[in-house]
Amino acid sequence: MNALRPMIRCREIGDADLDSIADLLTLGFAGRARSYWMQGLRRQATRKVPSGYPRFGYMLDNAGVPVGVLLLLYTARDGDDGLAIQCNLSSWYVEPAFRNYAPMLTKIAQRHKQVTYLNISPASWTWPIIETQGFRAYCKGLFFALPALSRPARGMSVETVAPDGRDIDGLSQAEVELLARHAGYGCLSLVCRTPNAASPFILSPVRIRRGLFAPPAMQLIYARGVADFVGCAGAIGRLLLRQGMLAVLIDANSAVAGLAGLYTEKRGRKYFKGPHPPRLADLTDTELVLYGP
Repeated sequence: MNALRPMIRCREIGDADLDSIADLLTLGFAGRARSYWMQGLRRQATRKVPSGYPRFGYMLDNAGVPVGVLLLLYTARDGDDGLAIQCNLSSWYVEPAFRNYAPMLTKIAQRHKQVTYLNISPASWTWPIIETQGFRAYCKGLFFALPALSRPARGMSVETVAPDGRDIDGLSQAEVELLARHAGYGCLSLVCRTPNAASPFILSPVRIRRGLFAPPAMQLIYARGVADFVGCAGAIGRLLLRQGMLAVLIDANSAVAGLAGLYTEKRGRKYFKGPHPPRLADLTDTELVLYGP
């Protein structure tokens, strides 16, 4: 009888597992092609990861075959108290026959008390479950902004940052590297410039599959603050309009003052657990970037 029991263990995902992990994720997420998962996994394979933390995440191993997966994206961020470690919990799937072992994945993935864990794409039916696990909502919804309706500031120009961008006047080296790296992921990295200041922004295309309000849209991935985007909305909106994009989705807890648009709490809720609450307008190096819309 013992020989018939599955030999399940939870272990880190390694480079040799990527093909089979992509197969498993393709099985678990019907709307995603295998190429989608392989592109994201390859990006995880080459990005910087804080020392001592897993590069890809964890898997449930059944005699060498993955039957469960939880992807983790670790990032080191500069906080008020020094370096802070953040982890985006992403893309959880366990084959139905092995669901009893699923808690092994979540337990080992969230065991570091010094890490701030994020869940930025939870299905609405999972919200109560996530909250019982100790997560708190830091973002309640989305503001669908129409930035082209804002009046552009006088004398403002908008520059696009390429993946090989180096020195940019008015930005720190860390911001330049952030914008260039995300441009390499397919994001739109911008610098809005006036005679007195330069403000960095990162936007990414999004998929809006349903709803009455579903124009071609971008997600605000990074700004120094939402107020910065409001101040540059007119110039950014006209640039986006020339590219066929009408709306910008902004993480928010209420309507954004100074912008035309619509606020909703039916989607967009985001959670965290840990010592460092995330801020709005910063989704850099998360699944929305590495894996895409």
